[in-house]
Amino acid sequence: MTTLPATLRSSALPDPIRAAIFDMDGTLLDTEAVHGRAFAATGEAMGYPLPLDLREAVVGVHRDGSRRLMAEHMGPDFPLDRFFDESDVTFAAMLEAGIPLRPGAEVILEHFAKAGVPMAIATSSEAPYAQQKLERAGLLHYFDVVVTRSDVREGKPHPEPYLLAASRLGVDPADCVAIEDSPVGVRSATAAGIATVMVPDLLPATEEQTLVCAQVLPSLEALRDLLLAPAEG
Repeated sequence: MTTLPATLRSSALPDPIRAAIFDMDGTLLDTEAVHGRAFAATGEAMGYPLPLDLREAVVGVHRDGSRRLMAEHMGPDFPLDRFFDESDVTFAAMLEAGIPLRPGAEVILEHFAKAGVPMAIATSSEAPYAQQKLERAGLLHYFDVVVTRSDVREGKPHPEPYLLAASRLGVDPADCVAIEDSPVGVRSATAAGIATVMVPDLLPATEEQTLVCAQVLPSLEALRDLLLAPAEG
């Protein structure tokens, strides 16, 4: 069992937790690093090397936002449509062997399932690709609701994806917990008034994220262990 830091603040989570809303890429699916490699490989192949800070800037950002950031950073001569078309093909090829899971993904999903806690996805991926990725990863059956970029007018970091997920679950946001890996996702979930657990993937938590999150944990197993820990006092 994971050893938890002494500073964990379990009281910051709703009690009881009536619903759990998960980000998908980088939180449950170990795909953000694959996206980064696909972007880097595509840029190199096209003769437009992408700087690391740009690849980090698009972590957790929906496609419209990624296109805007790419255009701003790479300039008007950058072949934006071709880049995204080719990077999508490269990304799909990299996932041919299967979609990898973040460590502990099934552990935490099984925990909530056994506890009878309804679960949703709030992702920046579009439909039907989000559902297809979850199905290929063997996780789709865990979720009562899947909210994609196609379902909302405003994507993350706007709170709409999380507010819609809570609404479709029929649970007050104050009674939910959100599980996120990226700064953009944390902004979305906390703006929705949801207690947020950050399990960082590619980018470490900043001081600001540590302050706004209910917890910042090293792994999804650590969240399961926290939820199983007896209440103090």
